[in-house]
Amino acid sequence: MPASIISGKELAALKKNELNQRIQNHLAQGHRPPGLAVILVGSDPASFIYVTNKRKACDEVGITSFSYDLPESTTQEELLDLIHQLNNSTEIDGILLQLPLPQQINAALILEQIDPKKDVDGFHPYNAGRLIQRHPVLRPCTPMGIINLLNYYQLEI
Repeated sequence: MPASIISGKELAALKKNELNQRIQNHLAQGHRPPGLAVILVGSDPASFIYVTNKRKACDEVGITSFSYDLPESTTQEELLDLIHQLNNSTEIDGILLQLPLPQQINAALILEQIDPKKDVDGFHPYNAGRLIQRHPVLRPCTPMGIINLLNYYQLEI
């Protein structure tokens, strides 16, 4: 099969339009917009760009983005407290914890504390285990995006 150049921009626009319509229908039924908590600890430039793009995408489709930009000096206990607050918040439907975390924070411990129902990356052991068993609760976004692109361009895996 010859090589193909594919672009995700067209598919991304379609997916954003679909999601925006679903959210508008949800709002028309009297519900609140979905809420995503985006947590960035420290000032890694690549991480900053990534979370900025996620926040922008939320705005484009009607998801309320809650930003938590924490200093590099944040302690593990402070981050755990925030995770517990977000787990208990009725305004937050998903939590995105940007990795890597500073060295004083045990990422595995923190990820285990995110409510599996709010774990948008699928890093909680429950979600990862379900994926490995081929019974995913959710699918990690990057591989799912690649599969969507291949399907959109009718390319075989």
